[in-house]
Amino acid sequence: MNRYYVFNGDADGLCALQQLRLAAPDESCGARLLTGVKRDIQLLQHIGAGEGDTITVLDISLDQNRADLLRLLEAGASVRYFDHHHAGELPHHTRFESHIDEAAGVCTSILVDRYLGGRHRAWAIAAAYGDSLPGVGSAMALAAGIGAGAAAALERLGIYLNYNAYGETVVDLHFDPAELSARMLPFADPLEFVACSDAYARLAAGYEEDMDLARRLEPARQVPGAALLVLPDAPWARRAIGVLANELMHGQPDRALGILSPKRQGGFTVSVRIPGHSSVAASDFCRTFDTGGGRKLAGGINHLPESEVDRFAREFEACFGIA
Repeated sequence: MNRYYVFNGDADGLCALQQLRLAAPDESCGARLLTGVKRDIQLLQHIGAGEGDTITVLDISLDQNRADLLRLLEAGASVRYFDHHHAGELPHHTRFESHIDEAAGVCTSILVDRYLGGRHRAWAIAAAYGDSLPGVGSAMALAAGIGAGAAAALERLGIYLNYNAYGETVVDLHFDPAELSARMLPFADPLEFVACSDAYARLAAGYEEDMDLARRLEPARQVPGAALLVLPDAPWARRAIGVLANELMHGQPDRALGILSPKRQGGFTVSVRIPGHSSVAASDFCRTFDTGGGRKLAGGINHLPESEVDRFAREFEACFGIA
């Protein structure tokens, strides 16, 4: 019997995996890991599991992996699925176990925290901060009796883990997420990882360097209520895109934000953040473009052709701008 953990390479996917591996070390020992950059979400296509195999999926859209999920279930594999992105219709199958909640105030690590009864909650708190849920993270820290200094350290950890996942390929990243998960695994307490891991120190230094450059950028175009940025074609910009989007959104929470990052083979990767009061979900807007998806307040498009940029800009401003 083979065991697989399939996870998004960002803070939420990493911290969800960490909680499950800490909670069941015998079960996770020898399991095969499958991950990638944050935008690499159609991961189930790479698995050829069959009868008796078990697959745990963390923080990737079921809707984007539907055909392969059904293929694996039909082949005899059992699938346990934790996610908070748009899922669409859930399969009805005896070997499918769903832990999916698309509510705006949850992330996948919080769903795993619920599943485990809070056994490794500090990792879920770090993930909430990293997944652009600072209010949720702070509330969880307060309820857990975690002081302000420790909560701030968990917030930085979540942000740095999330920052590491952004890039067109793993070459853009400081760490392959699979390697980063191995470096995290020995630490039951994320604050010990912060204090003792050279991986954390490397992420912190890289983050500060990249964000210093990113914060100098100005919008390419803006209207009341909505702004668009276009990043340069550089590894630092590809790494900074997600954290920059979250930072700018927290700074101006009533303004929708779209950030376009050039791809090496042409076109753009797009990150979208929208205000909480928006009548249109970011995921719904992004799904009007091929390869688009996400959740209520944060979405993205994995590949926006250059020929579609003007259409994207017009529709983004029409949908989220203030007349």
